[in-house]
Amino acid sequence: MEKAKKNNNQEEPLEKQLWKSADKLRKNIDAAEYKHIVLGLIFLKYISDAFEELFHKLKSGEGEYAGADPEDKDEYKAENVFFVPEKARWSYLQSKAKLPEIGKEVDQAMDAIEKDNPTLKDVLPKVYARGNLDPTNLGGLIDLVGNIALGDARARSADVLGHVFEYFLGEFALAEGKKGGQFYTPRSVVELLVEMLEPYKGRVFDPCCGSGGMFVQSEKFVTGHQGKVNDISIYGQESNHTTWRLAKMNLAIRGIDSSQVKWNNEGSFLNDSHKDLKADYVIANPPFNDSDWSGDLLRKDGRWKYGAPPTGNANYAWIQHFLYHLSPSGQTGFVLAKGALTSKTSGEGDIRKALIEARLVDCIVNLPAKLFLNTQIPACLWFLSRNKANGKFRNRTDEILFIDARNIGRLINRRTRELSKEDIAYISGTYHNWRNSPSPSGRGGDEGVYEDVKGFCNSASIERVRELDYVLTPGRYVGLPDDEDDFDFTERFTRLKAEFEEQLKEEERLNVLISENLAKVKTNGKN
Repeated sequence: MEKAKKNNNQEEPLEKQLWKSADKLRKNIDAAEYKHIVLGLIFLKYISDAFEELFHKLKSGEGEYAGADPEDKDEYKAENVFFVPEKARWSYLQSKAKLPEIGKEVDQAMDAIEKDNPTLKDVLPKVYARGNLDPTNLGGLIDLVGNIALGDARARSADVLGHVFEYFLGEFALAEGKKGGQFYTPRSVVELLVEMLEPYKGRVFDPCCGSGGMFVQSEKFVTGHQGKVNDISIYGQESNHTTWRLAKMNLAIRGIDSSQVKWNNEGSFLNDSHKDLKADYVIANPPFNDSDWSGDLLRKDGRWKYGAPPTGNANYAWIQHFLYHLSPSGQTGFVLAKGALTSKTSGEGDIRKALIEARLVDCIVNLPAKLFLNTQIPACLWFLSRNKANGKFRNRTDEILFIDARNIGRLINRRTRELSKEDIAYISGTYHNWRNSPSPSGRGGDEGVYEDVKGFCNSASIERVRELDYVLTPGRYVGLPDDEDDFDFTERFTRLKAEFEEQLKEEERLNVLISENLAKVKTNGKN
């Protein structure tokens, strides 16, 4: 990433300077609203840059472009470039940036782009003519964004603008705090999931995809390991429409096909947009301890192969939803509230036992506190595999790897911690060494040899897990005594509340049944 000079001769990354400037222009606008204003402009700059580059090639008419019409939409479609109509092009909008009606011009530009590019229908924000956005500030933002990747080739533009877009997503999530965490999974958590799972090739699915970070990181992972990005195809679902729009922009700015990233407001449980999909990888960060997941409407759903999850908590519904969508050799890695490792509420312990006995659980990672923006509930990573003896790695059918990473990472401010590249490499490397294939053709043949490290990692037998009553807390296995981290007041309160609500629902159902039976008795008596 380019860097800009600071007054004290230290270098500051371009994206940080841009963020500071953009944040100054925010004034009285809430971060939740402002993110659509700024990110929409970055996206507009990206598609305009890509369009302009191809436009000039077509206009020059040289070589393969001889006789081409630079205003023919099909020319752009053929090269997977969005067509940008004249009054939506960045050069036109920048020429109008100082005019009082600039907000109206940008909204019209967004409408025109959607009209000419059906894949962007209902995706772009039209929020620029609102009264709380001062035209002078909007003009300042346009000038600011206009200086990103100016004059660079399309690939460079996509890289720089994509990086800025991703950085801004994170900064807006921090600014929004709890609400921001609903659309954004911290970068270091996404990187760890992807590095551990290694989605090189196949179908990648995220049924609660937020702003698409898992997909972006999967693409980066493949590229970073000299693989072919076209070897992976992505599938996603998101129930929040504004978040889905962010995901579509986030993916489009990187040239990732998002045609299978679907939205419906009912969500993955009630309205599964990919019913028949069997993915090679499922990567997700579902809402923690979600009590409002319509579980009472899904008591006999076919996805609950390992037991019906409680109606007051979706954790074990998500786990089984992920498994349902895995291919016979598929793998899944996901984030979950740590309480799911020990809970026995409403049959959750029985479901966990069934998952363990079915030899599906591959690895559990205990995460440090303060990684997430929207909750202080302790979290963990689960890695499940449909076939732990599939030959790709060594046969580890009767083992589970436990990693306790509670003490890893650094605080970036009082409330937020992140994992460094070295932390991510250490944790993921431990997992890869453990599952390492002895086969010369297996991935990881050149990786290190796994060893248990007291206080950090332990390869436990299924028998040992049975002895501990199917509890999956890593601290129980790696040699650390149980401590306060096993008890979290907020989570315990949430779970007790969910239990209480479920009991009330059950009582209500029983009362209805009793009333119906009494009514039948009275009717029969009269007859």
